[in-house]
Amino acid sequence: MGKIGMRQARQLGWAALLASSSAFAQSADTLPLTPLPAAVVLGSGTFTVRDGAVIATPPGDAGAATAARVLAAHVKTERGLTLTSGAGTAAITFARDATVSGDEAYRLIVDTSGIRVTASGDRGLLYGAMSVAQLLSPDRAFGKAAKVPALSIEDAPRFGWRGLLMDVARHFQPIKEVYKIVDQMASVKLNTLHLHLTDDQGWRFEVKRYPKLTEVGGWRTPPSSGGPVGPKHGGFYTQDQLKALVAYAAERGVTIVPEIDLPGHAQALAAAYPEFSVFADAPKVGHDWGVMPYLFNPAPEGIQFVKNVLDELIEVFPGTFIHLGGDEAIKDQWERSPKVQAQIKALGLKSENQLQSWMIEQFGTYLATKGRRLIGWDEILEGGLPASASVMSWRGEKGAVEAANQGHDVVLSPSPLLYLDQLQSNLPDEWNGRLAVQSLEKIYRYEPIPVGIDADRAKHVLGAQGNAWSEYLITPQQMQHAFFPRAAAIAEMTWSAKDKRDFSSFLDRVQPQIGRWRRSGMHVSDGAFAVAYQLQGSRGDALRANKAVVALSTQASYGTIRYTTNGSEPTSKSPAYQGALTLKPGVTIRAAAFDKSGNATAAARAFDTGRAALLTRTTSDLAACPGGNLYLRVPLTPDATANAPVYNIELYNNCSAYPAAPLDVARGFTVSVARLARHWGLAHDTLKRRDHYPATMHGELLVTARCTAAAKDKTIKPILIGSFALPDPETAPNQFTFSGTIPEMQGDEDLCFQFTSPLSAPFYTVEKVELTEGASK
Repeated sequence: MGKIGMRQARQLGWAALLASSSAFAQSADTLPLTPLPAAVVLGSGTFTVRDGAVIATPPGDAGAATAARVLAAHVKTERGLTLTSGAGTAAITFARDATVSGDEAYRLIVDTSGIRVTASGDRGLLYGAMSVAQLLSPDRAFGKAAKVPALSIEDAPRFGWRGLLMDVARHFQPIKEVYKIVDQMASVKLNTLHLHLTDDQGWRFEVKRYPKLTEVGGWRTPPSSGGPVGPKHGGFYTQDQLKALVAYAAERGVTIVPEIDLPGHAQALAAAYPEFSVFADAPKVGHDWGVMPYLFNPAPEGIQFVKNVLDELIEVFPGTFIHLGGDEAIKDQWERSPKVQAQIKALGLKSENQLQSWMIEQFGTYLATKGRRLIGWDEILEGGLPASASVMSWRGEKGAVEAANQGHDVVLSPSPLLYLDQLQSNLPDEWNGRLAVQSLEKIYRYEPIPVGIDADRAKHVLGAQGNAWSEYLITPQQMQHAFFPRAAAIAEMTWSAKDKRDFSSFLDRVQPQIGRWRRSGMHVSDGAFAVAYQLQGSRGDALRANKAVVALSTQASYGTIRYTTNGSEPTSKSPAYQGALTLKPGVTIRAAAFDKSGNATAAARAFDTGRAALLTRTTSDLAACPGGNLYLRVPLTPDATANAPVYNIELYNNCSAYPAAPLDVARGFTVSVARLARHWGLAHDTLKRRDHYPATMHGELLVTARCTAAAKDKTIKPILIGSFALPDPETAPNQFTFSGTIPEMQGDEDLCFQFTSPLSAPFYTVEKVELTEGASK
């Protein structure tokens, strides 16, 4: 969508406004609107909307009636006011106006006589309604009449693709939870929900011609961490359920883009119909996360199978785009199959990557005959991009640059930045996910038109989307935690003009939106606004000096931090944080940030300066051993529905480090250990894993001091201070402890906790290390 035209601005007398960016910023900053509108003029006076206020729509205008109905539903939930359609003087009016150009554009005028929304398209009316809903719920005054300032807004989005990806294949989400996400996407004018419907771990779309895709492929047995395994995980959506969802989403301006992932990520397909896999073997539905070897068979019968699936898919999903994956398809099976190699030769192709491009072209051409367009992940570029395909760029921006410059439409979704299963903060109470933090600010500041796309090719950038992959997002609440509030950043990044975006303004405007989401029943992460604590110097320094110096901060640097040291909850009247606090060990700090209205922006967090607490490191405090890298934050079992406990793990070395352990203070240790299922499909990355050759049947836990120093300086020898045989996974619980003593040493040294269990055995990690003091010197 283009920017608002000057002709339309003059119709409302806005030419002076559009010439002054400072006037624009000042007026927009006063409004609780997310995303930021294209143009705003504040007038004089207000209009009050009370309970029972009437909404008027043109007779027989179904789009306007839908916008009014959606508006009433949001206002009822978010403000506690009932809006009615019927007789009486209308407080809010919807009307068509052909001068508002673009299906998603709208005009909104508030004066002392009422509120009027006009648009030429259905989505424009809906987005105008969502702006009205936000204006009617600017604060926490639930159930009270809403006073709206006089204003004029003329608005349209910068990009036509403003999306989220919901992975329902790895962990199935009940259909009602998808409805909830659609509702809250609409509230911030996001318009594309990408449903990842198939993967190695599950097939979620009912295909009537191939019922085993869901009967068999829809369910998996979880991996074992020792002893009996848990119940099967799975589920699927019927076509009738999805048709109803599509209709519901369409009324809220949201198009659903379905994804059937091929030729890789196809183990569930192979389990259900082995005749369509490369070697016609029948694996179990996958329970490992990552890259599996099973590929779809591109023989003629396989191509026809996919076309048959597509026939049913397009009957359910009427949108323009069908996503066919194409990612992470390691070609081992194709390389080793005589039949596939013969097919490559017969087609006159030179590589397996070219075969994938040929396959994509078959499906793209087929979809074109049905009036649809194919889109895939950027790997479909590797063998030459078929003319019919569009690209979703996830491996950075290179794929988008290359495809757009070739004249193909692209959607930006680069990893890790727009991967919403990445954690939102480094807070110790963060939930499951990947450990590379992608903050609210980092996502907000992303620019969807990458450097390198020629100016005349920028039109091929359709927009951007954030992806929530669900290997580690299990429950609906965890999915919501990943989406919100970062969905608001994606909404503004894709809707608002680049030169009008301002993060400080956004933080003010997103606070009311967070309140609306919570009143709508969403779990919203507060990680960007919660107080984090940083002990100045090492823990050993604090223990030796018998004082702790603690700095407080928030990730977004928003609001005023207020704190207590007497165990009470902080309030807007508590002391304001001015600088690092110097405390005697034993004091617990509790702190939260408060906005200008005195409202807490996040739940209070605590920091214990007691000596026992300073000697304890939890999984969140541990580091990777030398040469390693912490990757993931995972639950105790792959399908655990509780939000704790969770563990930071290092996939390739199975080792964690307690940094700067005060070994002159500590004389003993207790390490809490968790045994997890080893369920990571690393494909060719398995070469990175270290095998430590266990000395006992099930391996050991080795505890060493000076491990980091020894890794840096080969003349230094690590000191083994503990060796513990791991128990039989089949009979032992999956949480247990080991304790040992520490010899007299000097100063701070890293402690490493290395597990030597066989690579075929379950995976171990450290939950917590507690050091205990000896006699003082």
